[in-house]
Amino acid sequence: VAGHVETLDAAGVTPGLATVLMSDDPASETYVSMKQRDCEEVGIEGIHIEIDADAPATELYDTIDDLNEREDVHGVLVQLPVPDHVDKRSVLRQIDPEKDVDGFHPENVGRLVAGDARFKPCTPHGVQKLLDAYDVETEGTDAVVVGRSDIVGKPMANLLIQKSPVGDATTTVCHSRTRDLEAKLADADLVIAAAGIPEFIDGSMIKPGATVIDVGINRVDADTDKGYALVGDVDYDSASDVAGAITPVPGGVGPMTRAMLLYNTVKAAGIQHGVDLDLD
Repeated sequence: VAGHVETLDAAGVTPGLATVLMSDDPASETYVSMKQRDCEEVGIEGIHIEIDADAPATELYDTIDDLNEREDVHGVLVQLPVPDHVDKRSVLRQIDPEKDVDGFHPENVGRLVAGDARFKPCTPHGVQKLLDAYDVETEGTDAVVVGRSDIVGKPMANLLIQKSPVGDATTTVCHSRTRDLEAKLADADLVIAAAGIPEFIDGSMIKPGATVIDVGINRVDADTDKGYALVGDVDYDSASDVAGAITPVPGGVGPMTRAMLLYNTVKAAGIQHGVDLDLD
């Protein structure tokens, strides 16, 4: 990403990412702070705007409109969740599709499904990059995605079934209504766990040698200084004895999600200024 920032700089472009926070949630504040630090590390200009959680929804919409018009802002990210009186779908539709670096605008979702993605959602794309970096074969394999969220499960499954170097998998999406999840996992060469349930997949449910990507990050009570620990959707200790490869929590997918946000931001800057960065 830093290399692409240098390419943009040579063309007279400084990529800019605007983060908008309308929440008092400490976790959201932490996420935004980390994203801003990531921007600084690679040379992206970070712009951060905070809106009172009790403010009317129109204040958020007006802020997005202003950011859509700013030439120094190439990516706009509204940190979710937003307050109950704000409609999340309206927020996502408000962002200019060419600045939607999360990849959640309906236009960008449609392009992803059609196989002509402008921006791939950060977490699924990060998983693809991990699989590619570790030479995990996906072509013709049986993959199971556990979870059907718009943010991870659905786009992850879509990317895995597409014709691509990290695709061509036979993909099953499982969820809370799936019958006999254990049987489906038992046949899976690749498991993507993204259900948001702490450690509910254990080693007894995993095919020996399978690749396990744990997207979950859950806070559970623990005897630590903080009084809690962060765990994934997979019981790491038992699963790591069986899996051929497995991602840790924390770590693993989390840093890749943040990295792909930066990736999408520089891609957006290149699109908006006609600079070819040759990014997928």
